[in-house]
Amino acid sequence: MLGLYLKEPSDLGLKEFVFDTPIKDDEVKIRLVYGGICGSDISVFNGRLPHAVYPIRPGHELVGIVLESGKDTDVKIGNRVIVQPNSYCGTCEYCESGRTNICPNKESLGVNTNGGFSEEFVISAKYLLEVPDTLSDEKAVLVEPLSVIVHALKKVDIKKDTNVAIIGCGTEGMLSIALTEYLGANITAIDINQEKLDKVKSSYHNIKTLKPDEVELGLYDVVVEAAGVSAAFEQGVELVKPGGAMVLIGMAPEATIPVIKVVRKEITLYGSIIYNVPEDFLRSMNLLKDNKFNVDPVISKIYHFTDFEKAYKDAISGQFGKIVLNFKEE
Repeated sequence: MLGLYLKEPSDLGLKEFVFDTPIKDDEVKIRLVYGGICGSDISVFNGRLPHAVYPIRPGHELVGIVLESGKDTDVKIGNRVIVQPNSYCGTCEYCESGRTNICPNKESLGVNTNGGFSEEFVISAKYLLEVPDTLSDEKAVLVEPLSVIVHALKKVDIKKDTNVAIIGCGTEGMLSIALTEYLGANITAIDINQEKLDKVKSSYHNIKTLKPDEVELGLYDVVVEAAGVSAAFEQGVELVKPGGAMVLIGMAPEATIPVIKVVRKEITLYGSIIYNVPEDFLRSMNLLKDNKFNVDPVISKIYHFTDFEKAYKDAISGQFGKIVLNFKEE
């Protein structure tokens, strides 16, 4: 079966993968339908994640159809499933308290263990959730990235008329906009890219769009940093009103923290990494089933997986929303 193969940073190609051993009793073989290209996939491609390993098969935003199911699983052949792509030990203090997302023993598909960008792949059934019939493939592929936002925004109280600034209008920024709009917030979307701002403005209601140098400081109850650059973090601290909170989703390697401002304004900073399962995935699926929850603008392009070079080029450019690879049988 054909799949993507990253031999080393920037050296991505197609490879024939052979599954010539029977699946284990707790495993499932999946025929991939869609795979979304994530920012971490790009970081691995560019050699910017220190814990990434090579060679590796990329891909972790995955929706597919069950082809085979081990005898100890309750996953039915023919059903659609999504993948929770981060393993956890289940025995450490974090797992035992329900915080599997910060398990020190976790491994991540497409980062330090082979991912799912292959026509077929095998994975333990414990990392699968069935997709409701009412959820399209195009929405199902967004469950994993949306779960990142669901998890992050649980840390703050966002309701009708909460003033929220969202810095960065990439995929996670757009999903943050979708969720905060759904919750009734007053949103200001901030980005350096006017085309992204125009797309946001035309797609969502009750939203203001601004360049970073146009934003008034100290007005926001909640700031969501989704750009992943130091300037966005540093500006975010300035945007939060006294007593407000800032949620950090982007992964800027480092930034200058104006400690005196954080202290004097009593700002709360929340770091947030991935999600807890299954609760964040189930919440995401319920949101995506609701027609009032608008994610139509999030996916920019869908490429057949053999056109991976074009897909990765667009994803790397930063000019688009979510880029998805199509693995459907032709």
